[in-house]
Amino acid sequence: MAEEPNPDLEPAIAAIGWHRRLLDHFPPGQFFRYLCVGIFNTIFGPTLFFVFNYLINRRHIPASYMYAAVFSNLISITVAYLGYKFFVFRTKGNYLREWIKAMGVYGTAMIPTLVALPFLVHLFARILPHQLSGFHRSISGKDAAPYVASLALTCFTIVYGFFGHKNVTFRERKQPPPLESRA
Repeated sequence: MAEEPNPDLEPAIAAIGWHRRLLDHFPPGQFFRYLCVGIFNTIFGPTLFFVFNYLINRRHIPASYMYAAVFSNLISITVAYLGYKFFVFRTKGNYLREWIKAMGVYGTAMIPTLVALPFLVHLFARILPHQLSGFHRSISGKDAAPYVASLALTCFTIVYGFFGHKNVTFRERKQPPPLESRA
């Protein structure tokens, strides 16, 4: 005798279906490889930002963090693109077209980042303690604010970037069926 479906279990079954559909977007190993490249770039990009900001700020250029953000993003996007192309998505050819798409994906993420950066720098300059200690050195909260703001915005870029690269930059084109199967 077949059992009747239990209506109390339907939300749990629907949740399992949602979970399985989400996992179908991540081929085995691909997301792990993406995380490896992402971890490297999450260290490389902000480090590049820190170096550029430090060097530009030493020249007393106002809003040095904005220049540092643009320069470091252009370089780290290119490095990330190469990692994604050869290690994660493993595509062949189409170098310029994929690089332009990668710039587009990160560029669309960079727009809200550059808009939010001055607001977050101002916010962190107000809420961070006046003096911070680290690496056997004291730094003012105001000086640390661009770095903290940049790290906070990195989280947004990581999530946005995966889905953008998967669905735009390295999207697999579906091949039309062979002519003989169309008949």
